[in-house]
Amino acid sequence: MEIAQAIRNDSHLPAWSPEAFEAQLRDKGRSYHIHHPFNVRMNSGGCTPDEIRCWVANRFYYQICIPRKDAVILANMPDRAHRRLWIERILDHDGHGDYEGSAAGGIEAWTRLGEAVGISREDLWSLQGVVPAVRFACDAYVNFAAKAPWQEAVCSSLTEMFAPQIHKDRLATWPTHYPWIEASGLAYFRSRIPLATRDVEHGLQVTLSHFNTREAQHHALDILQFKLDILWTMLDAIEKACQ
Repeated sequence: MEIAQAIRNDSHLPAWSPEAFEAQLRDKGRSYHIHHPFNVRMNSGGCTPDEIRCWVANRFYYQICIPRKDAVILANMPDRAHRRLWIERILDHDGHGDYEGSAAGGIEAWTRLGEAVGISREDLWSLQGVVPAVRFACDAYVNFAAKAPWQEAVCSSLTEMFAPQIHKDRLATWPTHYPWIEASGLAYFRSRIPLATRDVEHGLQVTLSHFNTREAQHHALDILQFKLDILWTMLDAIEKACQ
């Protein structure tokens, strides 16, 4: 508490420059779930097939919550230009057109990851493998996005800044550590790298312009930490479920 209060004592100072504020946001990557013990173990080959399946099944609930989260943010956006950019996120996950190729979307790609690790489409979509704490964490995120000012909800999405590396790690390590997983099932991770980079550009633009006082910038850092805590809590719950 004393450390947090000391940090807050600078709230009366002028706002950080956009460059300094962005650096503060990116520094939050130290709390990203790439550093969670379960993720470290998973990417180093330490998970059993059942643990991989447990992770895929539970993470699927987060995947189907993402377009719901983006839809409520979209509904709160008064500006058409922002909506035209943001709607791409929904299509990225829900897909458009048929269910083949890039048009299939992230949810379909994750379904195929489930099949690649041995979970049938029916079992994955039944959500029977989702533990209550994961469901609670994901629902809390959707509820936050629905009720918060849209700029704050956009700020919470900036965990995408850290996502490309976690996907690159899986692509680099899983084929060696888990050769039993069909290679085609890893397409989700590959597809998200350029999309996350694109999404960050818009999210940063909104955040850097909206949070323009030192106090507001601290609030933005708290929002980003909240989202990081959601992701970390999910892995805590998944790790427990695997025991």
